[in-house]
Amino acid sequence: MSELESAVAELRSTQTIRKRARALLARARRGESTWFSVNDGALVTAATLVAELTRARYPDLKIPYHSRWRHFEAGGIDRSGQLDAALAGASTAEKARARIDLALVSVLLDAGAGADWRYEEQISRSEYTRSEGLGVASFHAFMSGLFSSDASQPLQADAKGLQAVTADRLGQAFQVTPSNPLIGLEGRGALLRRLGDALQNQPELFGTPGRPGNLFDWLSKGGKAIQAHDLLSVLLTGLSPIWPAQNAIDGIALGDCWQLAAAHSDAGGPGDGWMPFHKLSQWLTYSLLEPFQWAGIEVQGLDALTGLPEYRNGGLFLDAGVLRLKDPAQAKRLHAAGDALIVEWRALTVALLDELAPLVREQLGLTVEQMPLACVLEGGTWAAGRVLAQQLRGGQPPLNIISDGTVF
Repeated sequence: MSELESAVAELRSTQTIRKRARALLARARRGESTWFSVNDGALVTAATLVAELTRARYPDLKIPYHSRWRHFEAGGIDRSGQLDAALAGASTAEKARARIDLALVSVLLDAGAGADWRYEEQISRSEYTRSEGLGVASFHAFMSGLFSSDASQPLQADAKGLQAVTADRLGQAFQVTPSNPLIGLEGRGALLRRLGDALQNQPELFGTPGRPGNLFDWLSKGGKAIQAHDLLSVLLTGLSPIWPAQNAIDGIALGDCWQLAAAHSDAGGPGDGWMPFHKLSQWLTYSLLEPFQWAGIEVQGLDALTGLPEYRNGGLFLDAGVLRLKDPAQAKRLHAAGDALIVEWRALTVALLDELAPLVREQLGLTVEQMPLACVLEGGTWAAGRVLAQQLRGGQPPLNIISDGTVF
């Protein structure tokens, strides 16, 4: 393996994410961060909030995974059951492929919607916003065949169907108008078209015609169990071509991986000074756990995945006082995803989620087997971040981030 290949592999590992995030947290605790100070005394308070909210949301403490499938349940409606009914008569494998198609496309459309966008579900006459709205909208777009090139097989997402998705078509499906704007609409459409290209260009992985769902066949051919990190690795490799090109080493797209001088590699070389996250890819991995399990494939090693460094989890630590801005004026400024302050905030979020999780389990009397990180997030940290944001700013995140619809 060349030095370049070794560096790319290192940056696609959750071990690297954790190691560099923990080093940055230790650095902040030493007072060496330009942007943040750490108040460890507030960590137990944050854990108490998360535990209390988890009990309120799941009184029986049977906590599902933090995944896109929770958003398909918005309003108490069993949309997964609607998909199953539409797939009646299909094989177990084809049901899995359709669920993977839906989850993958929906997750890629799940960057922040903005405060002004709404989606009205025609059947229920209910209105949804933010992640739930994006989930419900993408569910109905999938059910209508928007992502399929074959009118006789609407319940799939295939290469040609995705390549044909324009911002206008996506906007119509998501009810976008001048008075109902969706942040990053052009970016979302472009991302889906790049996904179509990636599916078409990798038939060994995605089959012919190229479909995300064909990952089921690729990963399950070895037996009845797969590792969560193996699923993530396949996604990071197979979806590498779809990510914005500015984050790359020698033409190899890194995706959600950002330059940060303080993020060091022990080996030095081309991977030094990069902080990886792969938030959408890990969110996707979490969201594919259930389609594999429903098809009888056990997914092992769940806690190899990291917590998700997005503005709800990150907001929890700022709003609960665990992290403090050294310059409070930064909260009023507009930041890009690649700005050092944002990259460091996300890294500290990953490391702090690992420290928060055992505190939450202790308060709830649960083991790591009973409450893996995927359930801590769902119980959980994401919801607590949303509650605090609603109380403090009407739902707005604590930092203002420019979004093109591909990261947040």
